[in-house]
Amino acid sequence: MNENPREDLAINRALWDARARVHGTTPQDTFYDVDTFLAGRQTLFGLEREVAGDVAGLDLLHLHCHFGMDTLSWARLGAKATGVDFSGTAIARARELAARAGLDTAFVEADSQDLPSALAGRFDLVVGTYGVLCWVADLDAWMRGAARALRPGGSLVLVDLHPAYQTVAGLDPFVADWPYGGGDPQRETVTGTYAGPGVPIATYEAFNYPHSLGEIVTAAAGSGLVLERLGEHTAVEFDGRGLLPRDADGLYRLPVSGTHLPVLYSLRARVPMGRTDDGG
Repeated sequence: MNENPREDLAINRALWDARARVHGTTPQDTFYDVDTFLAGRQTLFGLEREVAGDVAGLDLLHLHCHFGMDTLSWARLGAKATGVDFSGTAIARARELAARAGLDTAFVEADSQDLPSALAGRFDLVVGTYGVLCWVADLDAWMRGAARALRPGGSLVLVDLHPAYQTVAGLDPFVADWPYGGGDPQRETVTGTYAGPGVPIATYEAFNYPHSLGEIVTAAAGSGLVLERLGEHTAVEFDGRGLLPRDADGLYRLPVSGTHLPVLYSLRARVPMGRTDDGG
């Protein structure tokens, strides 16, 4: 772990504040379309909906919510949703979007590695999806916070980029240039944004953190969560990195030497029913 994680956090927050200011605000944005969302477009993919199951009537905490589209999509499925993000700019936009969508959804500005005690023991589901743990320096703290937010019997649902895919820099030729796990901070210069090549945004520094699948599962177990499901997915609806070819069936795959490596993983883990404290 970085010796000064607060410096890392401030650098990453500056990047995400900038992204929150521009995402969904320009015609060049091919990822976020606020108008079609307000018209009813569902932003969730089939994988996270399948792993989460029926969320109607459940208290759901969405970590790393950005400016709220997925949180509000969970609310449209009947969840009593709360979104958390460390970017104050993102949270302000999420609250505005919720008001425009007519959805009674709460948003909290907080670091997911240090969730407010007021969230403890309040939720049936904690959800994190797509590009989550690569921004987390302290994986154990993240898992402890997620577990603490859950009621006894509640579950964590995590769908994220597979660590094997995160090592890949290019396909033709095949190049892997990122560590598989270990958690050591990787400092990089970020130019542009995944929301579209023409979206206007300055160049920023950022820190990412590689966590192996074993480290992720071990951190979940160490927080007291009981693993219910671990999936590794080679054919997926969404390529969060924009590197993969889209096949004729509309799915993305990572081809290597005549086979396919996993692009995403999914995890579901629950808090034991016997827990009587707040998860601390």
